[in-house]
Order: sequence, then C-alpha cells, then structure tokens
Amino acid sequence: MTATAPILELHDVTVAYGRRPVLWNVDLAITEPCLFGVIGPNGAGKSTLLKAALGLVPVVGGYVRFFGAPLARVRGRVGYVPQRETVDWDFPVSVMDVVLMGTYGRLGWLRRPGARERELARHCLDRVGLVGLADRQIGRLSGGQQQRVFLARALAQQADVYLLDEPLAGVDVRSQEQIFEVLAAVRDEGKLVVVVHHDLRTAAEWFDRVALIDMRLVATGPTAEVLTPDNLRRTYSGRVELLEELGRAVAERGRTP
Repeated sequence: MTATAPILELHDVTVAYGRRPVLWNVDLAITEPCLFGVIGPNGAGKSTLLKAALGLVPVVGGYVRFFGAPLARVRGRVGYVPQRETVDWDFPVSVMDVVLMGTYGRLGWLRRPGARERELARHCLDRVGLVGLADRQIGRLSGGQQQRVFLARALAQQADVYLLDEPLAGVDVRSQEQIFEVLAAVRDEGKLVVVVHHDLRTAAEWFDRVALIDMRLVATGPTAEVLTPDNLRRTYSGRVELLEELGRAVAERGRTP
C-alpha cells in the first residue's frame, strides 16, 4: 500500500453469470473522499459493481483494491449497506440489535457488545434520527426508517469507505433528504461514500462525482462534466446491441485455453 494509492480502484474488472456479461473491462479509480454516484439503467451492472468490489460475486478478470490493498487486508475499513429487498425484515431483532452488528468486526467473535458499543450504536442512531426507536422490532418500521437503521449499522463500523446499494429505493422524500444529509456529513469527515443511484433528477444535486455504467464504464468524473446529453444517450441507448456484442466476447473468452 502506498500513500498515493486510490481509495478504491477497479482495474479491468469483468463479471459474467455463466456466459451472460454483467460488467465488462471496468476501470475506475476514486482518489479522494467524496459523495460518488454509480448511475445507469436497470440491468446495467451497478449493484454488481459494488458486489464485485466487496468480493460478493466472482470476477472473470481484473482486480479490486482499497487503499492499494486487497479487501481482505482492509475489510474493517469498508462498510456496506445492501438493498432493502435482500433483508428479512421479519427476523425478531430490534433496531439496537441491528446497529450493534456493525461493531462485531472490531470486537471479534469471542466478545459481546458492551457499554461502549451500545453508546456508539445510540450515537449512530441519533445521527440518522432514530434513537427513540432503539427497542422497536425492525419489521415495524417504515421503509425509510429501515434504510436509516442499516445506514446506522454501517456507521457503527467506523469505516473509511461506505458502499450503499440503492439506499433510496422505495424511500419517501423526507427520508431521502435525511439519508443524504448524513452521507454528506460522513463525506465531510474525510470518508468516501459510493452510492448506487437511479434518479438522474437528484444525482446532479447530491453527488460530487459520478460514474455512468452500462455494463461498461461510459464516463466518470465531476458530476456536471459527466451528466451531459451525449453521455446520457450513450448510457441509456443501444443496450440490445451492447448485450449481443458482450455475449459474443464472453463466449470467445470461455473458449480460450
């Protein structure tokens, strides 16, 4: 690891399910703390990009580095907020229980959360405006509240990088504003926040930098420079032709000895 290594780097990352391409030769480096949006059409590979970075899906080629090192060496510095639809909201745990899970990585398996961890969890809940609901079962919360609970859990990890997968999906406008107020504060503390996002109308307002993804990286950089009509046309048009082209390339790679 070097002092000049990017905070997050994906080099030539390719992901395919069987022979169906999802991401193709993605090169992306984020070098400084910011609010970073990953934007593109449905099925473009946005969530897969985050999962590839976290080692949740295998890559066909390329590599991912955090602070110049593989994730396994810096896992404690990386927090993750999954999509709400992947969570079992009927599981009998309280809001406090969920947030305390964010402290487990630093505690290890042999220690239980104590007073210090509970105080940290309450602080994180206070940051997202839910400290008064600490004892409530998570299934009894609104969608926006549930998303803020998982944001609080990530904050309890005290990470340096946060990856959030569609944190605003199905969330009311007020909760969206509260979530981004928290994320902006995290950014201002010198952390990198990467958010998979689908709403172009709010992207220009909320993100410092963005990447446009349509299986390939179309463009990345400061938000105002990337969200141009030409780049958006390239991202949201011609998806059938691209899928066919990449499908042929994956098949050829599969035949390579």
